[in-house]
Amino acid sequence: MPVELRLLRRERVEAQPKGGAKMKIDGGCHCGAITYEAEVDPEKTSICHCIDCQQLTGTAFRVTVPAPEDHYRITKGTPKIYIKIASSGARRAQAFCGECGSHLYATSVGDGPKVYGIRVGTARQREQLIPRKQIWHRSALHWLPEFEGMTTVEEQ
Repeated sequence: MPVELRLLRRERVEAQPKGGAKMKIDGGCHCGAITYEAEVDPEKTSICHCIDCQQLTGTAFRVTVPAPEDHYRITKGTPKIYIKIASSGARRAQAFCGECGSHLYATSVGDGPKVYGIRVGTARQREQLIPRKQIWHRSALHWLPEFEGMTTVEEQ
């Protein structure tokens, strides 16, 4: 790898907020009909390899960063909601743009405090949201490379 590229990657990593630090992010769907802002801990960014995430994204895995409900706000538009029922029976609200189909977040259904699993690809700051953990690794597609330096959980 050229020295310049290694230095650029190191600068990006060094620019990351340190563990527990809060980071303001904003973003939205592809067409711009829905926008949001949030405050997150970038160290909690994770990859999910479960089959539901593979099907819902149309790709090999999903990358999310959590935000408590009091740190997440839709600033424009109203997402459509699809209620997914997991194999455990848990119900999860999957929010997406009704115009372009961009997945925005998932959260629990029912009473109690909510945590929004923000889809990292929708955040303008996605370059800084580096996954630190991967879950449902037992469902990871065999052709994926191993992600080094990351906590790995076979289920959840």
